[in-house]
Amino acid sequence: MPKRVDHDERRTQIAEALVRVAGRRGLHTVGMRDVAAEAGVSLRLVQYYFQTKEKLLFYGLQHLTDRFTARVGARLRDTGPAPTPRATVEALLLASLPTDEETRTFHLLYTSYAILSVTDKALAAQPFIDRPDAAENALADLLRQAQEAGLTGRDIDTRTEAISLLAMSAAMGTSILVGQRTPESAVAVLHHHLDRIFST
Repeated sequence: MPKRVDHDERRTQIAEALVRVAGRRGLHTVGMRDVAAEAGVSLRLVQYYFQTKEKLLFYGLQHLTDRFTARVGARLRDTGPAPTPRATVEALLLASLPTDEETRTFHLLYTSYAILSVTDKALAAQPFIDRPDAAENALADLLRQAQEAGLTGRDIDTRTEAISLLAMSAAMGTSILVGQRTPESAVAVLHHHLDRIFST
């Protein structure tokens, strides 16, 4: 009896191959043939599952997002059964900083895709982020909860603080990638701003 193919598992295998090769060589250089070779499968199989490079890239980004969500969950579990709003905010921000090989690849590929989609119409047509305000809304909501619980200053603008923290995290992630600062110094800056927000 022929072995039954797990299509989700095969797509994941191909997506992980994309992440590995793009993390080494850069997203702009990667073709479907490169991904097939990295995954140890035929080009035809990659084309069967994804049809175009753009669909493959988008699926790879979804795969990265799932891994990011898992990292945040692991950080939250480490804080105990009932994470505080600050612990949750920290988990979201710190999980996105490129402090190891996996997070370096995450930041590099997300940034690369965003830049490429500005000039590549086929990439721009893909739903790069289904809900572009999701992270901002989640962070603003956490800060609002903390404010209502008396854990922050009463006069902070939670939306503005959420935008600022996300922008700061993204910029510092890039500065780590290019060697401008160490992961430790970036984490220290984030903690400095969180200490200011969670001042009470």
